[in-house]
Amino acid sequence: MKIKIDRLGLFGDGVADGPVFAPMTLPGEVVEGDVVGDKMATPRIVEPSPDRVKPPCSHFKSCGGCSMQHLREDKLAEWKLDVVRNALTAREITAPISGIHTSPASSRRRASFSGKRTKSGAMVGFHQRASDVLIEVPNCKLLHPDLMASLPILQDLVITGASRKAEISLVVTLTEGGLDVAVSRAKDMDRGLLETLVAKAEQHDLARLTWNDEPVATRRPPVVQFGKGKVALPPGAFLQATEDGEMALLASVKDVVADAKTVIDLFAGCGTFSLPLAEDAMVRAVEGEGDMLEALDKGWRKAKGLKTIVSETRDLYRRPLLPDEFKKIDAVVLDPPRAGAEAQVAELAKADVAKIAMVSCNPVTFARDAATLIAGGYTMQWVDVVDQFRWSSHIELAAAFTRDKK
Repeated sequence: MKIKIDRLGLFGDGVADGPVFAPMTLPGEVVEGDVVGDKMATPRIVEPSPDRVKPPCSHFKSCGGCSMQHLREDKLAEWKLDVVRNALTAREITAPISGIHTSPASSRRRASFSGKRTKSGAMVGFHQRASDVLIEVPNCKLLHPDLMASLPILQDLVITGASRKAEISLVVTLTEGGLDVAVSRAKDMDRGLLETLVAKAEQHDLARLTWNDEPVATRRPPVVQFGKGKVALPPGAFLQATEDGEMALLASVKDVVADAKTVIDLFAGCGTFSLPLAEDAMVRAVEGEGDMLEALDKGWRKAKGLKTIVSETRDLYRRPLLPDEFKKIDAVVLDPPRAGAEAQVAELAKADVAKIAMVSCNPVTFARDAATLIAGGYTMQWVDVVDQFRWSSHIELAAAFTRDKK
């Protein structure tokens, strides 16, 4: 059947009346194909949009890593801004959206690959869109060149530690110490495998190799720099996808908390914001993962010229900070996971904090939490949109909230 695409959905699929969802289609296009339920899985373009472009990556049609390389980049930026705007409008919120900052191509510093053994060796890559089929991506335009250069190393690790029946996961992060590789779902460790993996880490000059959550070799600390602090990341710790995107978010946060002398950083992670802010303010860093806070604390203690950072391990979903804990605090930074920070924001809305910088990777939960703050007496001053995941539907943002002291 033929359908006409009316708009792009929240995840970047084209949406026709019904609704019917069609991947890799654009508004105004006429497409045809079989519709099963509410999906046209393999649409054929009958009348293309003038905004359709040739994807820059040869893997685009098969790889599930990017979903929107077929759309002109200026139009993709407009769409991402509209996603944020529509999420706010749904909550009856209006605020200036200053624009969008997009990280350059080939700048992604962290990636999660899958790998499996084959008769002739090994495959390492990403899964095909909506499929368990693994494809190799030697021409990927998203990842940093140093990550791309790691693919032969990862293939060697797959041959060493994967069975013929199951895929393994390989998370690779670029650090100042070199490649940090964490392998999971792999063969169980024994003495022989341990000795082999230690030799592989040496052979490939890895900073660190972790195997099924167990450290195998740490030849150099897998360090990243946050402000004046250098932090050795715990295996699997959160890190912003691109350094460029991290700097854009940090600039927005600093703009909000400028002149603050006391700051609480909620969902602080390893110190993405805490360490740079400690150059001018005393910081209380609160995070649910103790290993990340331990890394933050060590980075702070080794840095020079920073004010005090007090770290606290605390589950902010089950035990959010209460209003009294924000007394004598000039500013709060809030950077929750995709689920948002509903419980914490409900308490923060009752507090008497002059400035809040909220960072989010989910416009929908951000709008929900922003509405709570606004209902509590805060004013949202502006929103900055950051696109670290270019060619995808993923969106990040930072926003400023202020209130007059009670």
